[in-house]
Amino acid sequence: MIQVIAGHKGSGKTKRLIDIANDAFKSEHGTVAFIDDDKRYMYDLRHEIRFVDVSENETVKGCTSDVFFGFLSGMLAMNYDLSLVCIDAFLKLVKKTNLNDMEDFFARLNALSESSRCNFVINISCGEENLPAFVKQYQI
Repeated sequence: MIQVIAGHKGSGKTKRLIDIANDAFKSEHGTVAFIDDDKRYMYDLRHEIRFVDVSENETVKGCTSDVFFGFLSGMLAMNYDLSLVCIDAFLKLVKKTNLNDMEDFFARLNALSESSRCNFVINISCGEENLPAFVKQYQI
């Protein structure tokens, strides 16, 4: 399952994502991971949550959606017990691809989620009025 938290900058999306990750740790059957573009929120998460700072990886930092999908697939291949992946600052991570051109990415991510039984919660800095229809179906 994919869930999307959308809103403008400063609307509390990251705080909500952190709360989801921390709460999920108590109830998830597997490992919880939190992907971000810097270390700013690392200490707001429970220490058991796997924190991934993408800024330390030159291949993934500011990549295309295809490269990011490969990165997520690799995480799942390496750690079969991942049950939740929270992704903060999504549009900063895939800045080489426009959100309107990511319909295929979301379809492939949904298929990956179903086959691996791993849920994804994605934080997107975009007003609801600008979200493409294929993203709105995942909005929480």
